[in-house]
Amino acid sequence: MSQMNTQTQITITRLFPVLVVALALLLSATAYAAAPGVSGTTFNLTASSAFISQPDGAMIYSWGYACSGGNATAAPFGPTTGSACGGVMQVPGPTLIVTEGQTVTVTLTNNLPPAAGNTSILFPGFQVTTGGTGVAGLLTQEAAHAGTVTYTFSTTGKAGTHAYYSGTQGDLQIEMGMYGALIVLPSSGTGCPGVGPYSLAASAYDDVGSGAAAKNLTCYDREYLFQFSEIDPKIHRQAEEQAGLACTVAAGCMQVATEPYHPAYFMINGRSMPDDMDPNYAQQYPHQPYNGNPHMHPGEQVLLRVIGTGRWQHPFHEHGNHVRILGRDGNLILSSTDATKLAGPLLFTTTTTPGLTMDGIFYWTGKGLNWDVYGHKPNDGSTCNGLLNGYHSVTTDPNYYEWCADHNKPLEAHPFGNVGSGGPVTLPDPNILADGPWYGGSPYLGPDATGKAVSPSPIPPSGTVANDPGSEAGFAFMWHSHNEREITTNNIFPGGMMMMMLVDPQAYTIIESN
Repeated sequence: MSQMNTQTQITITRLFPVLVVALALLLSATAYAAAPGVSGTTFNLTASSAFISQPDGAMIYSWGYACSGGNATAAPFGPTTGSACGGVMQVPGPTLIVTEGQTVTVTLTNNLPPAAGNTSILFPGFQVTTGGTGVAGLLTQEAAHAGTVTYTFSTTGKAGTHAYYSGTQGDLQIEMGMYGALIVLPSSGTGCPGVGPYSLAASAYDDVGSGAAAKNLTCYDREYLFQFSEIDPKIHRQAEEQAGLACTVAAGCMQVATEPYHPAYFMINGRSMPDDMDPNYAQQYPHQPYNGNPHMHPGEQVLLRVIGTGRWQHPFHEHGNHVRILGRDGNLILSSTDATKLAGPLLFTTTTTPGLTMDGIFYWTGKGLNWDVYGHKPNDGSTCNGLLNGYHSVTTDPNYYEWCADHNKPLEAHPFGNVGSGGPVTLPDPNILADGPWYGGSPYLGPDATGKAVSPSPIPPSGTVANDPGSEAGFAFMWHSHNEREITTNNIFPGGMMMMMLVDPQAYTIIESN
């Protein structure tokens, strides 16, 4: 069995029993947009302190960046009320969204406690010039307490996802929350159909090749940004206890032991599961505005912007399909023999190294499941033409991007399925999964999916309806760290680096506006 089929089998057999409460909340909640942040060319960031929350009720003293002025405005996916640049410290820091070819200026003001000493920002991969009243530091110019420093750099040739983070006492300041994302949108991308309603650009990178070969291979339909980090509460507690010390020393006056390192909280975009599945800019997380709640339709190209932050590698696994890596650290990966072809790996697990960024494409069609995910039946009038590489591609049909080789193969035809011999994977008996209304759902996509799930062991069990036949019925794939400790919150499962990718049928409109 191939790795792809193995992964698919694991996904589907775990689809129903896992985290049914979380799924119920997800299926009933409004989806929120992909990569919120602030756009512009001039950003004023202020380093300051606040408390961030964790699902176990802990409030963790942290440091971070606040956006407060410049010409920065809310990006297309900003909050419905207030400002995405309203001066509130946040973890991660504000996502800075710029366009390739622009000159960007970031002014940093240091409002950390005097005991923290100086602070700074690094922009890896960019040629940065500094100004203002900054003072010399080990890696870059730093802002003293109550002082400022200005960083200026060009984004020419730098399309893609980048990280920024403190360049001062990194073992302490990055741990405390001083990091963020910089997204550089390509200046071209003319080989793509156009900018989708829930994407920042038509493509992740510029056109690949020239002339007839210029079709852009990094086009996408929607996008999500995920920043992975961890917290050792012991370090934060020491910093909190010493924050009030009187100090005029550039290096600060804190004596915080950052080793040995024992993180207890593992976060996606500054939140742990299930908090990461609440909306962006939710009022209960004033200093953690960004969520991790991806949605898609079958066949869509979903751009994943991934950043590793902190000290640990985080082996993150996206169930449902592999991720095709487009580039790392803003560098598009092309074939050494044909510059019009991508050469990035197809990854089962996107392992993030601290400071590393990557851009990748995820998509899902149901290919390889060996049953019709829409539950079509012979002579019901449905068609699957396989117009595009074997996929049904009539976008007005509810079975848009169905894998045609599996069309009209009902799940019930192979109740003891065997992928190797052409049948579907073996599903567990639905009657033992859960009781009553907490049943996990239907194996089919579409508004009438529940009604089509009528096997010898009824799905759902008799007398239960989880998905109203007149509403959405999608698939939920658990996306999570493959380090088991990292899917806990303070050693309690479930928590940590975990979220769900919801694959909604084409007939269901994904609302990603807030």
